[in-house]
Amino acid sequence: MDIDTPYTLGPAAAKQFDDDGYIRLPGVLDADTIAAFEPEITSKVLELNTLHLPMAERSTYQKAFLQVANLWRHSELVRRFVFSARLARIAAELMGVDGVRLYHDQALYKETSGGITPWHADQYYWPLSTDRACTVWVPLQETPHEMGPLEFAAGSHRFEYGRDLPIGDESESALQTALAEQGFPVSSEPYALGDISYHQGWTFHRAGPNQTPTPRRVMTIIYIDADMTVSTPTNHHQEVDLTTWMPGASPGDVPNTELNPTLYHH
Repeated sequence: MDIDTPYTLGPAAAKQFDDDGYIRLPGVLDADTIAAFEPEITSKVLELNTLHLPMAERSTYQKAFLQVANLWRHSELVRRFVFSARLARIAAELMGVDGVRLYHDQALYKETSGGITPWHADQYYWPLSTDRACTVWVPLQETPHEMGPLEFAAGSHRFEYGRDLPIGDESESALQTALAEQGFPVSSEPYALGDISYHQGWTFHRAGPNQTPTPRRVMTIIYIDADMTVSTPTNHHQEVDLTTWMPGASPGDVPNTELNPTLYHH
C-alpha cells in the first residue's frame, strides 16, 4: 500500500490548480492500494449510513449519494488512508502552504440509479477565513461518464455569483445558466482507476447520475491550511459545521482540535 511516499507533481501543476481551481492527477494510487482500502471503506459506509428512504421518496440532494463523514474515527484502516502523507502533501503543494490539517473526510457513494449532484461550491458550508481549502476526490473504481464522475467549471473559483446557494435544485438551475453565460469550460472526463482530483473550496462542480449497475464509490478528504483560522459563520450550515467538525474552536482560532490534526508539514 503506497499512501505515504511523495507523488511528484509536474512543474505546472500548482499554476494549473490556481488558474482552474481544480486539477486531475493520473495514477496517484495503484490498483493494489485501492483494493486494500476499498472493502473497508465500503463496509463502514454501509454500516454507518442512515439514509434508507426509497429513491423515489428522496430529495434531489438525497438522491445524489450516500454521505458518511469522518470514517477515520470508526476504522484504523480507514484512518491510515485519511492520514495519507502522500495525499496531504499534494494538497499542501497545490495550495502553496507549509502544511495542511484535516477538516473532515467524507464518503460519497452514488447508488445505482442515483441522481445528479447539483452544481455547488463546498466553501458555502465552511466557516473558514481564507480560500486555502481543498478536497481530494478519490474514486475507488474506474469511473466512466455513465457513472457520474465529478465535473468542474474551470476558473469558477473566482466567480462570486452563487456562493450563497446551498446544494439543491436551485443551485443546479441557477448555476447551470450563470456558468454557461460566463463561458466557463466544463471538464467532465472519466477517471481511470488510480486517477484522483483536487478542487478548491470555491470551485463550482457537479456530477451526473449513475446509470450503471454498480455503485459509484468515492472517498474524499478535505484539507485546510494548517494555519487557517475559523471565521464567524455566515449561515446556519456554517454554524453546524463549526460545532460538528471543529468542536471547541471559535472564530479567530486555529482549529487545533482532536478532529483536525495536521496531516502534513514541510
